[in-house]
Amino acid sequence: QVRLVESGGGLVQPGGSLRLSCAASGFTLAEYAMGWFRQAPGKEREGVSCISSSDGMAYYLDSVKGRFTISRDNPKNTVYLQMNSMKSEDTAIYYCASLDGAVCPPISLLPMLSDYSGQGTQVTVSS
Repeated sequence: QVRLVESGGGLVQPGGSLRLSCAASGFTLAEYAMGWFRQAPGKEREGVSCISSSDGMAYYLDSVKGRFTISRDNPKNTVYLQMNSMKSEDTAIYYCASLDGAVCPPISLLPMLSDYSGQGTQVTVSS
């Protein structure tokens, strides 16, 4: 049974940092691209980042480039999202997602093409 469990969310001030973790079980993480998407109140789900399994290439939503970094630790079956220089517009529920295959889809399609996702972790950026 596939299971994705996010952790690491919370309240952070503008300019601050958080690191989200996604613990995966029930499948071999190393064989699949993994990603993060988010949903802010009253808005559609939005792809944030994706990392392929084939070559480790990472892709980002334009608004988070240079601030967020996705990484994966296959032996630990864990995916991370390091978020720096955070802004109020980053406030959302963040979801970890597995993709069907080793290659990332376009970021804009990530939420729709996810095979599995977790229950999400709340991230609030506020002073």
